[in-house]
Amino acid sequence: MNKPIVPTKQERPQEILIPDYCNLGILIRVLVAVNLLVLLALLARGQGFALNFQDFIDTSMLIELISLLSLSILCGFRRLLEKQSAANWMQRVVCGAIPAIVCFFVLTLLMDIDWFAFSFPNIHLGLSMLLCFLMGLGFQHYFELRTRAFSPALGEARLQALQARIRPHFLFNSLNAVLSLIRADPRRAENALEDLADLFRVLMRDTRDMSTLQEEITLCQQYLAIEKIRLGDRLSIEWQLNNLSTLDLSNTKVPSLLLQPLLENAVHYGVEPVTNPAPIQVFVQKSLDKIEIKVINDYHPHAQLPSGNHMALENIRQRLTLLYDIEAQLHHEIVDARFEVKLLFPERT
Repeated sequence: MNKPIVPTKQERPQEILIPDYCNLGILIRVLVAVNLLVLLALLARGQGFALNFQDFIDTSMLIELISLLSLSILCGFRRLLEKQSAANWMQRVVCGAIPAIVCFFVLTLLMDIDWFAFSFPNIHLGLSMLLCFLMGLGFQHYFELRTRAFSPALGEARLQALQARIRPHFLFNSLNAVLSLIRADPRRAENALEDLADLFRVLMRDTRDMSTLQEEITLCQQYLAIEKIRLGDRLSIEWQLNNLSTLDLSNTKVPSLLLQPLLENAVHYGVEPVTNPAPIQVFVQKSLDKIEIKVINDYHPHAQLPSGNHMALENIRQRLTLLYDIEAQLHHEIVDARFEVKLLFPERT
């Protein structure tokens, strides 16, 4: 019996344990937690809220300076780890050592300033560095545990739920449409089967994989080509790509199957309920370091269709939150009898 091949350490993908302090959501969490801990420590002295709060104002300026400098440097280290490898223990030590080193230099520079000497007459350099070291390790351990808890369980479940949004009868409708073409237009039927195979190949691959923006657009065009066979002239699509070169499309990473469910909703709720042509507009553009995607379709409030549009949007919103935290946004609204969905997320994950 053949033994299963177990990847060696060299073959396993590197695990980045330094939290993504470039992410706005993580940055805010750390700053809020640090300031809250300092405030609680001052209140524990029992010297009165007014006096303690005044001390907190003075202390917070020092805390913010050390925290922001440390987080900025750790953000750079994480970006460096995307290109260079480092042992797990070394990454953990760096998360504690950087705040301690920053604390040392900041306190050393400020000790000669009268304001600092008056506000912190008894500050202990060694204990302050130790506290910064322990807090750095503590935050790293918290975010590591959070990643391990959410990524394999909650993350995978939600990604699988999102992929399951392709309705089961879509396969049967597509096959019936292809069968109707086999004799009349065999070449078109062959192309449709190739598109269908590519679509389901993406559905079956690892949900943790990212795809490029170009791959996502190509997949959506294949999906729409399949639906075009069934819906005919009722389905028309308009693509507008702004500030995106061919290189941008090939290099920009996006979550796999992010756009396709939105187009599926647009077809299901905007085109299927009517017999006349119902155009769908897709706008994709790059603005600074953000990617903006907008899908617009006709809105039919009196159409007898099962609910589910908001469920798909909520699944996508949860997926964006898992990948980008608060840096990603999803909005939808009805404007001039048209349903608009707008996605905004960073160019980098």
